[in-house]
Amino acid sequence: MSRYAIGIDLGTTHSALSYIDLTASEGEQVVQQLLTIPQLSAPGVVEARPLLPSFLYISHSDEFNPADIALPWNSAPEEIPGEIPREIVGELARNRGAETPIRLVSSAKSWLCHSGVDRRAAILPAGAPAEVAKISPLEASVRYLSHLRDAWNQCHPDTPFNTQEITLTIPASFDPAARELTAEAAELAGYQNLTLLEEPQAALYSWIQGSAGQWRTQVKVGDVILVIDVGGGTTDLSLIAVVERDGKLELHRVAVGEHILLGGDNMDLALAHGVAQKLASQETRLDSWQMRTLTYGCRTAKERLLADDTLEGVPLVIASRGSRLIGGSIRSELTRAEVTTTLVEGFFPQVDAAARPANRARAGLTQLGLPYAQDAAITRHLAAFLGRQTLATAELPGFDQTPSPGASFLHPTAVLFNGGVFKSPLLAKRIMQVINRWLTAESAPAARLLEGADLDLAVAKGAAYYGYMRRGHGVRIRGGTAQAYYVGIESSMPAVPGITPPVQALCVAPFGMEEGTDCEATPQQFGLVVGEPVRFRFFGSSVRRQDQIGTLLEFWADDELQELGEIEATLPADQRRPGEIVPVQLHAAVTAIGTLALEALPSSGTERWRVEFDVRQGQQG
Repeated sequence: MSRYAIGIDLGTTHSALSYIDLTASEGEQVVQQLLTIPQLSAPGVVEARPLLPSFLYISHSDEFNPADIALPWNSAPEEIPGEIPREIVGELARNRGAETPIRLVSSAKSWLCHSGVDRRAAILPAGAPAEVAKISPLEASVRYLSHLRDAWNQCHPDTPFNTQEITLTIPASFDPAARELTAEAAELAGYQNLTLLEEPQAALYSWIQGSAGQWRTQVKVGDVILVIDVGGGTTDLSLIAVVERDGKLELHRVAVGEHILLGGDNMDLALAHGVAQKLASQETRLDSWQMRTLTYGCRTAKERLLADDTLEGVPLVIASRGSRLIGGSIRSELTRAEVTTTLVEGFFPQVDAAARPANRARAGLTQLGLPYAQDAAITRHLAAFLGRQTLATAELPGFDQTPSPGASFLHPTAVLFNGGVFKSPLLAKRIMQVINRWLTAESAPAARLLEGADLDLAVAKGAAYYGYMRRGHGVRIRGGTAQAYYVGIESSMPAVPGITPPVQALCVAPFGMEEGTDCEATPQQFGLVVGEPVRFRFFGSSVRRQDQIGTLLEFWADDELQELGEIEATLPADQRRPGEIVPVQLHAAVTAIGTLALEALPSSGTERWRVEFDVRQGQQG
């Protein structure tokens, strides 16, 4: 039996591991600790720190001696002729990468959910020249997870990692493919006994655990808690309602926002451009290589300024590209005032509740990269999210508040922040001002701030508490799948020049399916093409809560369904003819770790065709 419940926050910029001793905890008296993670902080220097920077540096083969990059669990790495250059994870990777960004892998988590690229292909560092060895987003994630596993085993040799209960967090907005890839990365890192948990839920679990049982006095039936999680690469928005069942308070996650690639990375880039403009006014212009270096420098400076109120500025040094490396550096400074102005007005502007994110016309050609949000204003994305969820609690059992007549958005009553960005009181204050101005305009009570959140470590702590709670302790946030899921069904029609057959959307998994549950097969039969290449289209909806298995949509509004990644596959024909159309029913299930599986069951015969939400390059499940 496991002794510990381990929670892991695999973050875009930092990762962390927390754990609860199951043998020493009882009820709401929890014995919880944080793993200080051994990592290289300088060549030949290993330090244990509470956070593992989620950066991977691909060193040149002649850059370090083996002893310079030795770790406690790998004390003497050997030179292997023909192997790719060695990779470094953590603090040294971040520091060295700030000097040589073409060798630095960052934002692997954001790339892992980017459906526009092959996430198993060696594409990182993005834009690096051909002489730099590359790694896939999937493999980078494996390296971070493996480092955490090895760090645990080094510190706890008597309780091996793989015998403990592991909860790994993901953004609530991750689609099924990104969830599958995260689970696959953990499997490749040797993780067993794994469960996936949404990060905003983990943050709320941490707040509940930290309240030492007092959370019940701070929230009440009818509350709607808005969790705003601004991380290094994403903004995650969730709504959790407080209901009553059998005389007890329960928490239900009722809505999750879209996947928004907007976070600390964007802020670092905005700060770097501000410094670059300052330098340009002094007749100093930076090339693209120096801009990358400056961006990483601004990230470090921002973190220092947000963490230390006594600092008014942090110096920045950018290496010269000329031949005079000594004395040829470019120097500047990032000030507290610049950080405040850029972040507050650029990312959290005062807007109305009716505001929506701006979409600009795109250029016909663009560099391959992450699909960042076009609008940097988090407050506009928040307005759009609340506006879509006006009726999210309308039919929730045990919820005693009905939506206000004429409300243009769902009215939150409490707000919980997560993410290092909110270490700045100005940013948290601005968000509260914006939300409460919206509420006042609709004659609704002001929302209150849930105090006491651990902005850096809440997700890892909450994930560990979730593992403890699954043993029957404490309160559970219910909710299941964050969307209803649909598969595209092509209509049968005669060929008409210039007209493609219309596509209907068949509901295969309703909103809120719990982990470890199966749906009944769809009542309708459909034709499945086997033995030749075909395409599957999938859709998700966070607003259609009433659709059930077999609901077939012919029409839908643009904001009702969002298309997920398309899948190309060749399903095995076995004893059938290639191209044969087999009558099947569709059956969906949510696995115990929270991923979605879809199977096609023939009307006759014993075959079962599994359609993966993530294509494994030429393979089918």
